[in-house]
Amino acid sequence: MYEPIRTKPVVHRMGGDPDDYPHSSRDEALDIQLGGHLAALLAVTDELGLDEAAAAISVQVARLRRAQPVRAPRETATDTAALHRRAHDLAARALLVAASRADTTVAILAAERMDAHAAALKSPDLAGAL
Repeated sequence: MYEPIRTKPVVHRMGGDPDDYPHSSRDEALDIQLGGHLAALLAVTDELGLDEAAAAISVQVARLRRAQPVRAPRETATDTAALHRRAHDLAARALLVAASRADTTVAILAAERMDAHAAALKSPDLAGAL
């Protein structure tokens, strides 16, 4: 009924040694992901003209990427409600990744940004725009 396999399994590889390409650890992958979320949040924060918040986010992006982030010139925000929603979503993503890698500093920063953008969305100035 059952006959054991008597030959060694064949291992198929696509070109070269698997150690030829760089591997990243889970922490490095989370750093890259968190840096990306924060860089996107920085771009939206810059577009909203929130200089103090942008400076705090920029410090964390520089720490994670080991280089100063590239900052785009500020544009005039046309739909601030949509930008606040986008920033809130990006801060939430950053909070999730920061929590998974136990980065308390970024988790606090992301939670503060979420609160600030949620408050901005509830303000009477944006109520008509929603």
